[in-house]
Amino acid sequence: MSEKKKLAQRDYYGKALATLAAKDSNVIVLDADLAGSTKTSEFKKVAPERFVEVGIAEQNMIGVASGLAASGKTAFASTFAVFASGRCWEQIRLSVAYPKLNVKIVATHCGISVGEDGASHQALEDLAIMRALPNMTVIAPADAYETYAATMAIANYNGPVYMRLGRSEFPTIMPEDVKFEIGKATVMREGCDVTIIGVGQMVANCLDASEELVKEGIEAEVINMSTIKPLDIGTIYDSVSKTGCCVTAEEHSIIGGLGSAVAEFLSQELPSPLTRVGTYDVFGESGSPNALFEKYGLTAADIVNAVHRSIDKKTEMKQ
Repeated sequence: MSEKKKLAQRDYYGKALATLAAKDSNVIVLDADLAGSTKTSEFKKVAPERFVEVGIAEQNMIGVASGLAASGKTAFASTFAVFASGRCWEQIRLSVAYPKLNVKIVATHCGISVGEDGASHQALEDLAIMRALPNMTVIAPADAYETYAATMAIANYNGPVYMRLGRSEFPTIMPEDVKFEIGKATVMREGCDVTIIGVGQMVANCLDASEELVKEGIEAEVINMSTIKPLDIGTIYDSVSKTGCCVTAEEHSIIGGLGSAVAEFLSQELPSPLTRVGTYDVFGESGSPNALFEKYGLTAADIVNAVHRSIDKKTEMKQ
């Protein structure tokens, strides 16, 4: 894969919020004492009168956000993913998802790439938790540029949204002017031998894996599934119908996230060999993001190995 600019998603979330602050007076942003880290501080610079700092009180933040949404406002509420999906889950369930209010929960510092902060701050189950809630749209953009576009898109969408973002800088793979459509996947590379579906920063690793596979004569189709719910089942069906097998890759537990969503669809509509790349029912630990990706099997090489397993299963089924 050619060298790409490395940018942090949270920085581009902040840029998008600053744009919204200037153009949409209906948007209000709330944070739980982490504005410098989540980059909601960029909104505050433009529209301080519409920025609400609730302090270390995430449950209260969701309650205030739901009240603002019930009064007609578009409320963005941000904190780290472990707090957004865990500490205030009951408030999200009853005060946001159940009444289907226009609250955008944008959580940063997701996944194992949070690094040295360790297991207490590495959300590996947030997609599963949020995906299970009725009325909740769940999004995980592939890079900084798509984060900006997704933030603008969810601001124009009426209803609850959970969007997860990473902490660290990682390669940009989408064009800077990318358009984002909720519920629509992007085919990043066409291929005929295997379908690789990635989410978040794992999409970059999927593309790297596809380049390694070309050296072996394997043509992989790579899909960026940036909306986990609603899942773009049409794109999955078309691709796996062509390739006959599939690999999913996520910086999240294989339980309940992208891999589970794809498995549920394929098992009902298009039974096909599927190998899931992600963490395996474990907590993370402290370490550098690169070291953790290697230890927990999230590298491009791990995706290549998963492709071999899926293709082997496909071959066995044909015999």
